[in-house]
Amino acid sequence: MLDRFKVPEDIAVRVDSDDMRVTVERMFQSLGAPEDDAKRSTDALIYADLRGIDSHGVSNMMPIYVKGMKEGWINPAPAWKIVRDAPAAATIDSDRGLGLTVGPQAMELALDKAEACGVGAVAVTNGQHFGAAAYHANMALDRDMIGVAMTVGGLQVAPTFGAKAMVGLNPIALAAPTRNEAPFLFDASMSSVAGNKIRIARRLGATVAPGWIAEPDGTPIMHESPVPEDFLMLPLGGTREIGSHKGYSLAVMVDILCGLLSGTGPGFLHPRGNSHHFLAYRIDAFTDLESFKDDMDVFMKGLRETPTAPGHERVVYAGLLEHEAEEERRSRGIPYHPDVIDWFRKTATELGVRHELG
Repeated sequence: MLDRFKVPEDIAVRVDSDDMRVTVERMFQSLGAPEDDAKRSTDALIYADLRGIDSHGVSNMMPIYVKGMKEGWINPAPAWKIVRDAPAAATIDSDRGLGLTVGPQAMELALDKAEACGVGAVAVTNGQHFGAAAYHANMALDRDMIGVAMTVGGLQVAPTFGAKAMVGLNPIALAAPTRNEAPFLFDASMSSVAGNKIRIARRLGATVAPGWIAEPDGTPIMHESPVPEDFLMLPLGGTREIGSHKGYSLAVMVDILCGLLSGTGPGFLHPRGNSHHFLAYRIDAFTDLESFKDDMDVFMKGLRETPTAPGHERVVYAGLLEHEAEEERRSRGIPYHPDVIDWFRKTATELGVRHELG
């Protein structure tokens, strides 16, 4: 999380993760979610908050989920089912359920298939938002596997040279186990920056960097600017000259593996629905597991110890800063903006839920 997206410490309200967890679980259940679904959904959100992925934690997602469940376009109690099945693959109909609860179950199915076949792949159709992709990929680590998760959603990104949002933010996550080093855990949208971070920037009064967004006519905004009222997200890379065609094409790849492969179709035809894809690799089907973990330690340590360029204190890799953030936030609490805490107190009261936020 870039500094511009962090809640300033002098106004941050630190909340113990267990207190927020209990509050959010109660809110989900008050909206009709069964206890197991509420717990899974909450776990995905608290995971994001603990690891500093604030764009996909409770502060940005709960208002959307509450609205969706009240209005009926999110099913709080999905009866998902497998509609196609093969030894190493499956497709799930999510029954309009949150990917927060259906996603972990789909990932477990992919892991079970990898246990049997060496690899497992599960596509999901007819779903809703699944939170931080890293949460689902991370599930593979407990079973000494490599996990991949991706999703189509957030139809906000214009193709390179385009003047209309035609692809989603479409994040991809990959988790690979280590022995002693922090695991490698990559999670990034194929847009220039996660869409929810623009919402955070607006809340904090922060500016957006050059190459993140475009004017409504598709012209990239190439200077620091406040968040405008109307804009398009740019693909990863920002402009063609610095690689936006790569981010744009990766977003299309995610759409193919999630949307088309699950039978959902292109994301722009289903702007309010989400499709997902989960992959699991059983490492010992490919190579010796223990040697792999040792090699990962050497790899990650080597990256950490890379000589730094002038003006920089350290080199990191995907997952390291989040690992450190989790240790700090478990100890000191999760820092929330005061407006977020006010929203939770007010909304919990409206839902008839007892909150634990003071």
